[in-house]
Amino acid sequence: MENPRSTARIGGHPIHPMLVTVPIACFVGTLLTDIVYWQTAEMTWANFSAWLVTVGVIVGILAAIAGLIDFLWGRKIREQPTAWLHMAGNLVALVLSFFNMLVHTRDAWTSVVPTGLILSALVVIILLFTGWFGWSLAYRHHVGVADETT
Repeated sequence: MENPRSTARIGGHPIHPMLVTVPIACFVGTLLTDIVYWQTAEMTWANFSAWLVTVGVIVGILAAIAGLIDFLWGRKIREQPTAWLHMAGNLVALVLSFFNMLVHTRDAWTSVVPTGLILSALVVIILLFTGWFGWSLAYRHHVGVADETT
């Protein structure tokens, strides 16, 4: 039986897993810089958080588009209950991150404490679960994994 294939790909490589690393790193970085700002009140950390969450949202939208293309055009992918959880959780994380981006446009202290910090933590917690689901799709259900034929 052939593995579920990724529709959005470049040179045979799925685009979605290539892109998701950037928003994941940015959203985890946002949480870390929010925590440092909360502890130090050093403006630089609030600025880092604002930039990280903004880049994370922009690239996250691109990753979501690639993932949605795979999901909509891949019947075998849609048949996986894990794919639905992965997609729904990541959409929630992206929406929360968008609001977090708006929160981070305020003055430094009010951009981070407490709302920005809470949103950053929620997003990272959600990403732990959705990352597990994404891992499951790739390594258990072989979504987007090329068949080895030589």
